[in-house]
Amino acid sequence: MRITKLVILMIIMSSLVFPQTKLDDIQTFTLKNGMKFIVIEDHSIPNANLYIFFKVGSRNEYPGITGLSHFFEHMMFNGAKQYGPGMFDRVMEANGGANNAYTNENVTVYTDWFPADSIEVMFELEADRIGNLALDDKMVESERGVVLSERITTLENSHVNFLEEQMKGVAFMAHPYRWPIIGYESDIRNWKKTDLQRYFDTYYAPNNAVAIIAGAVSVPQVKSLAEKYFGPIPRRPEPRPIHTVEPEQLGEKRLAVKRAVSTPNLMIAYHVPQANSEDYYALDLLNGILSEGRSSRLYKALIDEKQLAVNLFTFFQKGFDPTLLYIYAVAGRGVDENKLEQAIYTEIDTIVKDGVSAKELQKAQNRKLMEFYRDIETINRRANSIGEYEVFFGGYEKLFSAPDKYKAVTIDDIKRVAAHYFKKSNRTVGILKNSEEA
Repeated sequence: MRITKLVILMIIMSSLVFPQTKLDDIQTFTLKNGMKFIVIEDHSIPNANLYIFFKVGSRNEYPGITGLSHFFEHMMFNGAKQYGPGMFDRVMEANGGANNAYTNENVTVYTDWFPADSIEVMFELEADRIGNLALDDKMVESERGVVLSERITTLENSHVNFLEEQMKGVAFMAHPYRWPIIGYESDIRNWKKTDLQRYFDTYYAPNNAVAIIAGAVSVPQVKSLAEKYFGPIPRRPEPRPIHTVEPEQLGEKRLAVKRAVSTPNLMIAYHVPQANSEDYYALDLLNGILSEGRSSRLYKALIDEKQLAVNLFTFFQKGFDPTLLYIYAVAGRGVDENKLEQAIYTEIDTIVKDGVSAKELQKAQNRKLMEFYRDIETINRRANSIGEYEVFFGGYEKLFSAPDKYKAVTIDDIKRVAAHYFKKSNRTVGILKNSEEA
């Protein structure tokens, strides 16, 4: 095998970065109320980082309350019992910290970065809003307006987001992945305070959360502070599991949407399995082979060689349940969307029939391993990765076998998953265009 600069850098990173955190370096404990803590000591810098994963996302909603998971991402910064409106950010910043949050179909995640000697303040802030969030009527209405504006802006400014929302509603006929994370406008306008309180009490429970803290901390210190601040928050009944299984798709679904676009936008979505599936690693590599880099299959064929598209990418997210892998392409000026679509299928069919080259697979593996090691290089990315493996893959321990999982994928595995999932009967196709035919 030819040793490239990319491979050399990958080897250096794997030997110098990854061993800094070994499986034995991670310690865990669970409070009596069911809240789990994962601790990674790293005294290389005097900082620390806290991630709290709540196992709640848009999949936990239902018609009438869609968007509540995302809404609570906003509300959690708007005041609680001890720290009122606006104080969370002010107190954190005064103690040298910063924060962020995100919501998707599966989880809502809050993260704090701070000097390690501010850890007690951070725990106090987080415990206050988890245990005593204020659902003030004026603040609820204010944030309702913010979310409505965000929904309008997000869809108006992004053809991708607009088409993806349309696609999800068609690709899924039963599973709650079918509605948008931000929610439907009519639901956002009509949430009741009782809806909000019930949702918060159900899902913002300590037994529905996992906290990951990495940095210049000690396990005894973290445990003592966790028991002091999070321990008094009462355990709540376990949320009802999501038991809806999306029926197998039995034929291609198509939709056409009229919108002001300069050229047609095309999106193709295939049903693929959840993150803890054995096929995840092969699909993740196939995703990269298709669209990552100028030499990727679709980029090279559709943009460089045939000049059928001016923009193209593929994506899929980790899911607790089977999800979708998307192919998105913007047609070049004067290019018929049908020609673009067929060119995509030609490349996919070639992979199904002939597989990929050893060079393509090696490049995808190198890229993925580089990405993997980069994601555990800092305490921030390390904490997020450990949290993702804990909630999506069945345990943080799986993080340490992930590199070998990627390395073990063969050309036959790529060919097999392409043939199994990239079938006409398993796809939904969406076209966004100006034409009255849409």
